[in-house]
Amino acid sequence: MRKINRRQFIQQSSIISAALTSGNFFQAKPKFSFSTLGCPDWTFEKILDFATTNNFNGIEIRGILRETDINKIPAFSPSNLAATNRMLTDKAIPIVNLGSSAALHHPAGETRTKHLDEAKQYIDLASKLSCPFIRVFPNNLPKDDSKIKVLDLIAEGLTVLSNYANGSKVRVLMETHGDLLRKDDLSYVMKRVPEKNTGLIWDIMNAWSITKEDPALIYPPISKYIYHVHVKDGVFDGDKLKYTLLGKGVAPIKDAVQLLHKNNYSGYYSFEWEKLWHPEIAEPELAFPPYPAVMKTYLS
Repeated sequence: MRKINRRQFIQQSSIISAALTSGNFFQAKPKFSFSTLGCPDWTFEKILDFATTNNFNGIEIRGILRETDINKIPAFSPSNLAATNRMLTDKAIPIVNLGSSAALHHPAGETRTKHLDEAKQYIDLASKLSCPFIRVFPNNLPKDDSKIKVLDLIAEGLTVLSNYANGSKVRVLMETHGDLLRKDDLSYVMKRVPEKNTGLIWDIMNAWSITKEDPALIYPPISKYIYHVHVKDGVFDGDKLKYTLLGKGVAPIKDAVQLLHKNNYSGYYSFEWEKLWHPEIAEPELAFPPYPAVMKTYLS
């Protein structure tokens, strides 16, 4: 073993101390996933194979073969769950989020009950898949009620789901979506729900495209609630937003992810290429492969 003198020891100790003080020493290695919303014509097997060979660390399920009701997807039927879990283990690709269609803005009644029941089914399935998160969302808030009343209704729904998730190791994440995009409204809701079993999905472009709030402004009040991030890019054609490949648009993705990384965000950066809803955009074979490399340049 090579001996070092006192001066060398002090120099090396100073370098290590500086790294520890800066926080960079403990920064989590970025993890990349993609939503199956972007590959609506791929089988489950192809999804896993593609993730494995294209530098992705996980997948987010939002439908397979154009079926968005997870209860109708064969890979997740009770009889196939064991085989599905084996495939995930063999490929070393986890499911990092189950994207439900459960919306929390509906008033009391049959529709609201139906959406909450769907979210509960997703919690049950996520637990069986060792998946840490499910996604719920608000959409356009009802105009015949005051905004505060609807925000309270959303918080109430999240609380119901938080209680249901007890013991499941699943966290219910509300996406920044629809009319619930502004930092003050998001903070209002999240302050009224249990922190246990709940959190946010920060869809960077969803929020910015409407509010134009700089990431440096929206991030601080919601930062402690963020467990998952949706990434996509786009440009405006008049008032209409059009999707572009990552790095080719005007959304402040680089600023947002650098802010997250600087503050030791340890979750996934998930590419949400909305091909199922926007069939005119590029095929996943073109859109997906550059994503990890572009993100690494943002985070380097």
